[in-house]
Amino acid sequence: MKKKWGISLLIPVLVLSAVLAGCGEDSSKTITFWTPLTGDDGAYMDQLVKDYNATDPEIKVKHVITSDMYTKLSTVLNSGKGVPDLTIIHADRVPGYVKQGVLEPMTAVTGAQPEIKQENYLPQAWSTGTIDGTQYTVPLDIHSNVMYYNKDLLKKYDAESFLDDDVVTIDEMLSLQGKLDEGDFVVNDALLGWVILAQIQNLGGDIQEDGKPAVNTPVMKQAMEEVKKINDAGLMTPFGEDGYLMFQSGNVLFSTDGSWSSTAHAGVEGLNFGVTNIYSPTADKFTNRSSSHLFAMLKNKDRTEEKVTGIGNFLEFIRENSIEWAKAGQIVASKQVNESPEFKTYMQSFFTSNEKEIESLYIYTYEYYPYIAEAVDTYCGDIVRGTVDIDETLQTMQKFVEDKIAEGTTGAAQ
Repeated sequence: MKKKWGISLLIPVLVLSAVLAGCGEDSSKTITFWTPLTGDDGAYMDQLVKDYNATDPEIKVKHVITSDMYTKLSTVLNSGKGVPDLTIIHADRVPGYVKQGVLEPMTAVTGAQPEIKQENYLPQAWSTGTIDGTQYTVPLDIHSNVMYYNKDLLKKYDAESFLDDDVVTIDEMLSLQGKLDEGDFVVNDALLGWVILAQIQNLGGDIQEDGKPAVNTPVMKQAMEEVKKINDAGLMTPFGEDGYLMFQSGNVLFSTDGSWSSTAHAGVEGLNFGVTNIYSPTADKFTNRSSSHLFAMLKNKDRTEEKVTGIGNFLEFIRENSIEWAKAGQIVASKQVNESPEFKTYMQSFFTSNEKEIESLYIYTYEYYPYIAEAVDTYCGDIVRGTVDIDETLQTMQKFVEDKIAEGTTGAAQ
């Protein structure tokens, strides 16, 4: 079985290499750009690249959508062959890559492009690429866990006041117990692990202590128990049901999915919806667990100074022209774009409408965050549904993370 997996992994890499080699293009005049954008967002990035290439740059960009990208990056980094000139990685990958010594600093790019600087981007998105004072990435966006609401159901159940302060509390949700028609629910379990991780911040906690993973903790238990209250009251969509589709069908007041889902929801005829922050135990604090797509250059001995200059030109073009990326439902990192009148026509502009909203976009940057996120995603559903003992399961989660660290495995992909 192991041998078969290795062959299946090798074939896509070889095919990808063959495609790149067989294009007939001058590789010295082409920036090879890998992204993991296998969904609809890949088409929006294709358009951005097309728009840039239409400016007739000296070195054009070739966008290569790469499934299972982190595995393939590991393969090419180990071999030293076929490393892309530019790639998009997620924020939680930066600390590990820097520790491994496989990321090239963006010093040459920022030196040649004076507007690619911290003050021109959303602060969290920029700082995720800053390690020990060195900038290793340039941000494209923040993509966040958000909460959509069904306007018609809020009106039906006299719950519109929940949105008055832009923070829906768990107590407000619980106030609807026994008041809903059969088949209707207050909230679904979309991106439940992300919701739990938001509550950790709402409750003043963290996922690490002195650099060590902190999973089996009182604050993690409290975060789980706060969300579990909603399920125990019969207000969360049933286990095994697709709560995302139930929201789109008009049977759920709130859906805790992603900022990128706005385009899909908008395509549902008759769905009258808006967006707000993820629910919280208290109105005093709200958090929207987020991540960021970041441009990065992995160590590549074949990347020329001319290509680095070309990469800088491309990233400056993105900084000025990434309104196209807003169409994918993303919170564009460039302030020039996200402060523009055009961006304000997009639903996700709610999250850059004031400083408090911007601050709510919380990105975990702990080195072992991917392992913790994997543990939370794996076990939180059973805890919230009450099918397992919470204390025993938190112990299991702690060991899960510690074992992953000891093994040095890749961790959870974003």
